[in-house]
Amino acid sequence: MTAAEETVILQGHIIDSLILAKVLDTILMMGGTFDLSDVQIGTTRQEASRATLVVRAASPALLAEILTAIQPHGASVARETDCTVEPVRTAGVLPDGFYATTHLPTHVRLQGHWCEVQAIEMDLGIRFDPSKVSARAIPMTDARPGDLIVTGRDGIRVLPLQRPPERDVFSFMEAQVSSERPHGPIIADIARRMRTLREAGGTQGKVLLAGGPAIIHSGGRDALTWLIEAGFVHVLFCGNALAAHDMEAHMFGTSLGYGLSAGHTVPHGHEHHLRTINRIRAIGSIEQAVASGAITQGIMAACVRQKVQVVMAGTIRDDGPLPGVITDSVRAQAAMRAALPGVKLALLVASTLHAIATGNLLPATVPTVCVDVNPAVPTKLADRGSFQAVGLVMDAASFLRDLTRELGGKI
Repeated sequence: MTAAEETVILQGHIIDSLILAKVLDTILMMGGTFDLSDVQIGTTRQEASRATLVVRAASPALLAEILTAIQPHGASVARETDCTVEPVRTAGVLPDGFYATTHLPTHVRLQGHWCEVQAIEMDLGIRFDPSKVSARAIPMTDARPGDLIVTGRDGIRVLPLQRPPERDVFSFMEAQVSSERPHGPIIADIARRMRTLREAGGTQGKVLLAGGPAIIHSGGRDALTWLIEAGFVHVLFCGNALAAHDMEAHMFGTSLGYGLSAGHTVPHGHEHHLRTINRIRAIGSIEQAVASGAITQGIMAACVRQKVQVVMAGTIRDDGPLPGVITDSVRAQAAMRAALPGVKLALLVASTLHAIATGNLLPATVPTVCVDVNPAVPTKLADRGSFQAVGLVMDAASFLRDLTRELGGKI
């Protein structure tokens, strides 16, 4: 016997994106039932579709679970009610029952009006500003006593992603990971987007690259340097290691003690990254090292010359670290978050921790590429919710060199 029911609405490109099918499958798998009371199918690629469903469950608790599961697919309750809010009592602690965001575009109903949640990303709360009738996603560490936080699920709409107008690899908007996929067409699509963004002069958005030290170890340093010098990369996320080994390669010709041109380890090479870090610390900063001529080549020198925004987030294992490395993980996360506005393409290359961290911070509307020789990395990124990420299983150097050649570089 059905004890609870709710009418929900799905709208957008719910047919060709298979959203309607996913919602219906989810309802049935969780033990609910549904009636499709109204379906209006768009007749063109541009025209949206709309479906009205009556969802039924054996108990109000099960119905609530089903509504929670289908909401990230864009299913919103038909009845128009304002969202509920509760004040923060203790700094850094959200109210019990706070609404945890997805990274999909989200709207909340406040004082009778729907407004878009600003700075959306996954796993945050939503703060309501009654003076401006506006809403913004915030991490719990930013919650202050008296802040009004959205709770429950009433008055909240999550909008499913629409297929972009470009007919390229990102049109599928789903994480596909395989070591046997042909890389050429995907890299060509990435290059096409990067060229478009550069030709727009930053008016349409920026390209972010989050990278790990394997870029240096595997021989991708020259290619990434060219991409930065040529104006194709505008934001760089990395750790202490990528910067240290990049400058070690300039000072000693090694990366983690391995001779990049010699093809073997060199005597006392294990000391080189430490001596590099020590030298930069003595100079004062990477920027001063470039200005003084101590560092003239490589990724970090290119970033300084091209005024690329660099965020270096440290880890517990770092040597040194270099000046400019943010050792507080919460501060590092805030710095990364502050660099994201305007990013329209993200390349996550050979860094498990930075790839997942960046994926967690990005809204779902940003096309994302995760490149790693280990297929577990793009798979883990997708499992964490970054379903918009395209996975490429290949080594960092090959990806960066192929991308550089596609963009006209001679590497």
